[in-house]
Amino acid sequence: MTHPAPWRRFLAEFVGTALLVTAVVGSGVMATTLSDDVGLQLLENSVATAFALGALILTFGPVSGAHFNPVVSAADWFLGRRTRTGLSASDLGGYVAAQTAGAIAGSVLANLMFDLAAVDFSGKDRSAGHLWLGEVVATAGLILLIFALARSGRAPVAPAAVGAYIGAAYWFTSSTSFANPAVTIGRAFTDTFAGIAPSSVPGFVVAQLAGLLVGTGLLLALYPDAGRAADEVVVGHADQTARSS
Repeated sequence: MTHPAPWRRFLAEFVGTALLVTAVVGSGVMATTLSDDVGLQLLENSVATAFALGALILTFGPVSGAHFNPVVSAADWFLGRRTRTGLSASDLGGYVAAQTAGAIAGSVLANLMFDLAAVDFSGKDRSAGHLWLGEVVATAGLILLIFALARSGRAPVAPAAVGAYIGAAYWFTSSTSFANPAVTIGRAFTDTFAGIAPSSVPGFVVAQLAGLLVGTGLLLALYPDAGRAADEVVVGHADQTARSS
């Protein structure tokens, strides 16, 4: 199938990831401004993130698939190799670069919107085994959800389902569900509610990669031919949607 031009897809991934991180960081700053209760702050942060993620998937999905996440893109590349679907190796490199740059830009934008220093590295340490386990669970669940939806022909519900999962995982994982290496790196650039210390980033990224392996393994056990639907991850591209209408 013919995808939109690479630069359009990379731009969509950059802008979409930037706005996602802006939503995560900005809602965290607003939450701490409006309330002193940590539970209420997390609720405000998680609801805003879930809604923003769903809206961003709807906006950018027809162009790039709205991955916004290197582990999703990596799984898409790996699962689609045999069936020649999903991302190519060069696409994967472009997606990961765009997502990571976008995440950093999103953190900077949120800082500036709230009159903070453009770059202020976080001092919030998140280095602990139970937090890494939470990231494995959060990432594995995300991979399983996204590709199961694609394989079962339910990709159109991905915006709501993925937003709901991330919003819930804020609460049922010890790490508050970063589940995204690019977003993790981006959140190191803000010393706010959503921040993570740069020294804690490698541990989270390793845990997320472990979650990628666990999630992909479970997916292949449950849906052995999941790669056939790689072009529908997270949301099918515009040309395929038009062709099927």
